[in-house]
Amino acid sequence: MKKDFSQGPVWKIILSQALPLMLAQLIQLLYNVVDRIYIGHINSGDGTALTGIGITFPVITFIIAFAALFGAGGVPLFSISNGAGKTERAEQILGNSFCLLLISSVVLTSVGYIFCRPILYFLGASDESFVYASQYLRVYMAGTVFSMLNTGLNGYISAQGYPKTGMLTVIIGAALNILLDPLFIFIFGLGVRGAALATVISQAVSALWILLFLTGKKASLRLRVGNIKIFPALTASIIKLGTANFVMQGTTCFVQAACNSTLHSFGGDVYVGIMTVLNSIRDIFMLPAHGLISGAQPVMSYNYGAGKNDRVKSVIRFNTLTGAAYTLAAWLLVFAFPELWFRIFSKDTSFIEYGVSAIRIYFFGFVFMSFQFAGQSVFQALGDAKHAIFFSLLRKAVIVIPLTLLLPRLGMGVNGVFIAEPVSNALGGIACFVTMRRTVYRKLV
Repeated sequence: MKKDFSQGPVWKIILSQALPLMLAQLIQLLYNVVDRIYIGHINSGDGTALTGIGITFPVITFIIAFAALFGAGGVPLFSISNGAGKTERAEQILGNSFCLLLISSVVLTSVGYIFCRPILYFLGASDESFVYASQYLRVYMAGTVFSMLNTGLNGYISAQGYPKTGMLTVIIGAALNILLDPLFIFIFGLGVRGAALATVISQAVSALWILLFLTGKKASLRLRVGNIKIFPALTASIIKLGTANFVMQGTTCFVQAACNSTLHSFGGDVYVGIMTVLNSIRDIFMLPAHGLISGAQPVMSYNYGAGKNDRVKSVIRFNTLTGAAYTLAAWLLVFAFPELWFRIFSKDTSFIEYGVSAIRIYFFGFVFMSFQFAGQSVFQALGDAKHAIFFSLLRKAVIVIPLTLLLPRLGMGVNGVFIAEPVSNALGGIACFVTMRRTVYRKLV
């Protein structure tokens, strides 16, 4: 039965969508953290293996960027068509996204295997960390198609009003991963290869779960064989809107690469490992914010397609206030217990000492991220590709990357890399939110 997001209290609908997604992301995050804890304790916890895995993050992020381009780029269009009652067009968007995801995954897998070595050294690998990075990435790349289908298609389940099913997609994969990790890493003695193999298997199972749902009777809008092809006009629309997601993830890839290479130059492998932990901690605290936005976006898109602009404005207000309150509380929590987070990942005292100083700088002004989320989500949900792309580029490509490369060379050393993050949060977040209020929000009458 078709889910109707245009009836009932907006905040209840958002939470009914968001809470299952938050739970799913929490399980996924638990896996990511546990995975990095296991890896961090390989070789008596000296951090080298963790540093090697950190080197691969930009590559993995780049793969996710393409999943966001062809998958998440279609979800708002899918929801708008659903809200307007254009079910045939919605199913064509789903089939088109699936086809694009398959094609791009084959291309990315081939490129990854061919250029693995030069890519990892370009990203800041040393001879020592390259060993671990290469072992992990070569196994991980075998599951690229599963990773892309998970990231790109799961949103189509939640957009139909089945957030609990979307939640199970993530939980199934993450729970299987958590079970397989210690088995493959320690019992079978596969080390980082075991961590990557566990990830590939779990992603394959999750991808199968998604496909069974989208082709089954429970889905109100299905993935049909006849729609698995390239529709030129739809492809152009998907790419146009998905470019914002691609830029957001793609620039994250380049930010990670710039951070790793700069930290390696100014501080060595230990600071690349510290950045790996900082990324993990940031993922922990961004989880509820991402869950809220993910739950709210299809509600915004659906009501926008149905012409109910007053409800769209209610979603925006709820997102903004809730997000600001949460990120402020998270910021204070990090400052209160900075050492705790690093002790989870490593026993190395110097690693912890340097990390505590870094985390205080890196998370300063974390609250401004809520304004970036609030503004960016509106542009994406309502199909405003122009602003969505611009503000994706502004914070990371225009602010973070130049500062990451420049500040250390102006005498700040490794601290310059960490300072770039709060500066970009403040400038980018405020600019994005103010622009959304003065443009899109005012037109919702």
